[in-house]
Amino acid sequence: MIRKATGSFTVKLELQPASAQAEAAGIGRRTLDKRFLGDLDAVSSGEMLAVMTGVEGSMAYVAFEKVTGLLAVRNGSFVLRHASQMIRGKPFQSIRVVPDSGTDALLGLEGEMQIEIRDGEHLYHFEYN
Repeated sequence: MIRKATGSFTVKLELQPASAQAEAAGIGRRTLDKRFLGDLDAVSSGEMLAVMTGVEGSMAYVAFEKVTGLLAVRNGSFVLRHASQMIRGKPFQSIRVVPDSGTDALLGLEGEMQIEIRDGEHLYHFEYN
């Protein structure tokens, strides 16, 4: 049975030093810390690699973040894998739970998350089972 969780989150991104190879390739590195509110009451931390292009609104990023907290009434943690891009301002997202990364009451968790930024507020829509 597919379940849905929605809510908002805050995110803190901090620029980190990149390797010489990444810097030469134009790849930036950031750490991320999030606080989820709503059906997912959790915190997360992780790391992101991103590439900006010379075309405004076009970029891509990959990230991993470990989420720890309460999903509905289930407590535990899981890892999200991001592989997303913007093509001239149009987002294409792929944010999925890493297989078999769930712990405790979230053991076996599967799912996909979409992120929306509306009027400066970060919102999430998470479908899972």
